[in-house]
Amino acid sequence: MARVLTITLNPALDLTVRLGHLAPGEVNRSPLMLTHAAGKGVNVAQVLADLGHTLTVSGFLGEDNQQAFDALFKRRGFVDAFIRVPGETRINIKLAEDDGRVTDLNGLGPQVSAQAQQALLDTLDQIAVGHDAVVVAGSLPQGISPQWLRDLVLRLKALGLKVILDTSGQALKEGLTAGPWLIKPNTEELSDALGRDISSLEAQVAAASRLQAQGVEHVVISHGADGVNWFSRGPALQALPPKVSVASTVGAGDSLLAGMVHGLLSGHSPEQTLRTATAIAAMAVTQIGFGISDAAHLATLESGVSVRPLTEE
Repeated sequence: MARVLTITLNPALDLTVRLGHLAPGEVNRSPLMLTHAAGKGVNVAQVLADLGHTLTVSGFLGEDNQQAFDALFKRRGFVDAFIRVPGETRINIKLAEDDGRVTDLNGLGPQVSAQAQQALLDTLDQIAVGHDAVVVAGSLPQGISPQWLRDLVLRLKALGLKVILDTSGQALKEGLTAGPWLIKPNTEELSDALGRDISSLEAQVAAASRLQAQGVEHVVISHGADGVNWFSRGPALQALPPKVSVASTVGAGDSLLAGMVHGLLSGHSPEQTLRTATAIAAMAVTQIGFGISDAAHLATLESGVSVRPLTEE
């Protein structure tokens, strides 16, 4: 199996609150509240670990509430290369209703000083080589600019690493100019980053072609319950997920990304890679939390995924 480094610049303690139906302005009672050490890169790491890979996790963590992360890393056997910074890691509240709707209340994250930024870069220079790929995922904390993120991607590429980038907004726009190996935005995120609507298949084909010319080898565009389109050097593929009962959509995109990384690094066929990744994402929405807890259930979901060619070369 592979050695993978994940970088989560702005992790979070996720508080997921289950509700039958959110009534704004009223007292709402929840039958279930769960707190998780999370953040996109941390979520990806948990799924990859369940798939048998060896993980190093890095980024920035607030010193004042790091205990849940320390416990997770120890339990999972992750190599901890996070830089601790003054203050608290943000808390993100997820209001998950029975109909699958999720309302996010996300914090900003701690202020990251220039000294802490340099400490992370120095650490990555020391540890990154020897990993098969690096996943840079999530939003940016205070003090980190989109240009800094772009330079980070370029720095990691210069070390010979395959860089997977999963972010949005100005961070994605800047990051794309560095030519990461793989990206996984949704339609809205990529439209925003490119400054034009890519909701149509024709627009996605054109956008993927331009991005590939910039060095982005794999363009994975997520459509949520409507599936995923994958543009690479081979024929473009579309996967449609099976119908499932939705508990929470939190982490579905991270699970999809982990599945793609797993298949590509394991040398699986494109069809199998996309089928497994889509099934992992489908499993994610049926549970609260991250990881693959039931291999038999995953196999059943895989059999329900439809994969077909999207366009002809």
